[in-house]
Amino acid sequence: MAPSDTTPPGTAPPGTAAVSPSDERLPLPRLLPLAAQHVLAMIASPVSTVFLLANGLRLPPGRTAALLSATLVLCGAGALLQSFGVLRIGARLPFMMLPGGAAAALFLQIAREHGAATASGAVLLAAALLLAVLPLYGRIVRFFPPLVMGTTVLVIGINMVGVAAPMALGGSGLALVTVAATTLGFLLLRGVWRQLSVLLGIAVGTAAAALTGTAFRTVPGGTVLALPRLFPYGVPHFDLLAALPLMVFALASLAEATGQTVLNSEAVGRTPDPARDVPRTARADAVASLGAGLLGGTVMVTSAENIGIVQLTGVRSRFVTAAAGVLLVLGGLLAPGTRLLAALPAPVVGGAALVVYAVIAAMGIALLHRADLGDRTSSAVVALTLLAGLLPLLAPRLYAPLPGWAHTLLGSGVPAAALTATVLSAACGRLGAGRRTAAGAA
Repeated sequence: MAPSDTTPPGTAPPGTAAVSPSDERLPLPRLLPLAAQHVLAMIASPVSTVFLLANGLRLPPGRTAALLSATLVLCGAGALLQSFGVLRIGARLPFMMLPGGAAAALFLQIAREHGAATASGAVLLAAALLLAVLPLYGRIVRFFPPLVMGTTVLVIGINMVGVAAPMALGGSGLALVTVAATTLGFLLLRGVWRQLSVLLGIAVGTAAAALTGTAFRTVPGGTVLALPRLFPYGVPHFDLLAALPLMVFALASLAEATGQTVLNSEAVGRTPDPARDVPRTARADAVASLGAGLLGGTVMVTSAENIGIVQLTGVRSRFVTAAAGVLLVLGGLLAPGTRLLAALPAPVVGGAALVVYAVIAAMGIALLHRADLGDRTSSAVVALTLLAGLLPLLAPRLYAPLPGWAHTLLGSGVPAAALTATVLSAACGRLGAGRRTAAGAA
């Protein structure tokens, strides 16, 4: 007898061997729509990043299409690395990957000041630096307790809601239709249909866009096969000073990767082991970033979108994100698939993203419950971390007078929050240990 809809995903039926939820293998008719749901939830980020780079670099349509192809292929390859894990590259968790939004802005800044070839060299240097520092990660992992992780994840969710909100504007309320359809699907449906609530919300929003005559986005290119270009800006040029902003970003992303890896481990029912898994997560980011540097893209980072989907749907199999990776690779190589994915109305994708990011913020609050927030010191750490993480979102010009490296570090909410939480938590821990030692001696 097949297990009922009430059987938790990944739970083995009576009389069979237990299977880890992250290792659950799903039948193809169920696997493909779940994988498509992950793709649709994150597709707006790589597409918008490519358009941002193309507009900033004034690329012609053909090179824009090649960059979009390369970015989608890298996103798919990164998802496969993270899902399967090869030679300690990838955490074997249901992760997706996408180009970093802040990294894209830094890439453009370097390209404008020093040329696109230098910007590509900066991506390669940032990825190499990340690979170089990972062996030391085990010595610093103790500085990321639940207080740091919870606050960082909460800031990730809030910041990403801020990123998705402008995308959700316009479209005669299409974002609200998508949010409402996703919410109703999650509340009213059961079993597999409930697990597909985000995909159903996007489908309803897209149908509403078609009925209201909303213009779908267009992507240049008319060929069937789209192939990435190697060294599209010429041979990369290496300039350490010019690359400094992206190198700082790469180091700061390590704290974000820590929070996401712990969060995803818990979402799939695995006991978090940051010292083992975070280097594997970051190593896959670095390898994908090396590929981006060769193909004209910017630094690649592990995506937070799919963690919210895992939590929302209860489907925790890494084979789902692996299948999503295959879809992205195929979509990147086949031009009609690229244009189809990119044509989704921005308000629809933005509405789905709002739901997913709100779930991530709620997961950060759940992590904070493990910290002793009744303690005044812990409460102060959380308050100051939220201040550091939200100021760049609420007052983006505040850090404009600072030097470039400081603006890079503090002017982006997630790195600023992670740095603040880590430093304050470590300092308060040392002070607390000193007071306890003095009290014991007395």
